[in-house]
Amino acid sequence: MARVLMYCTATCPYCRAAERLLERKGVQDLERVRVDLDPARRAEMIQRSGRRTVPQIWIGAQHVGGCDELHELEASGELDALLAAHPQASLA
Repeated sequence: MARVLMYCTATCPYCRAAERLLERKGVQDLERVRVDLDPARRAEMIQRSGRRTVPQIWIGAQHVGGCDELHELEASGELDALLAAHPQASLA
C-alpha cells in the first residue's frame, strides 16, 4: 500500500472525510502535517501544491489534490490503482 502525505488542519471537515476514505481503502502509512500548528509547513504546502486550501494530498510522490479530487479518483475507480502503483514511494 502506498505512503500518503496529507497537509491538514484539526477542524477541517474535508480533511476528515479524506482521511476516512483513505482508512477505508486500507492506507496505514498516512502522514498528517498539521499546517494550523506550523506556518512554515503551510508555506511548504502552498509552494509544493500551488494551492492554499486543505487538505492537500500526495500518494507516493504524486500530488492528487484535495478531498474532492480524492473522491473523484475513488468514483472513477482510479484510486485503488494509484495506491497500488506507489508502494512506499518517497514523498520528497
